[in-house]
Amino acid sequence: MKRWMCMSCGWIYDQEIGDPMGDIPPGTAWEDIPDDWKCPDCGATKDSFEMVEI
Repeated sequence: MKRWMCMSCGWIYDQEIGDPMGDIPPGTAWEDIPDDWKCPDCGATKDSFEMVEI
């Protein structure tokens, strides 16, 4: 499965879960997350994430 990991803190975005604290509902594709969204753990910007396969 493809997930996106924050290279600053290791937090993983799973589109099946979304980011409830950041108002990103479950099922939201990575491409559909706004560019100004930030990591909920460390505040890193979206461009600090890399796709990883688990």
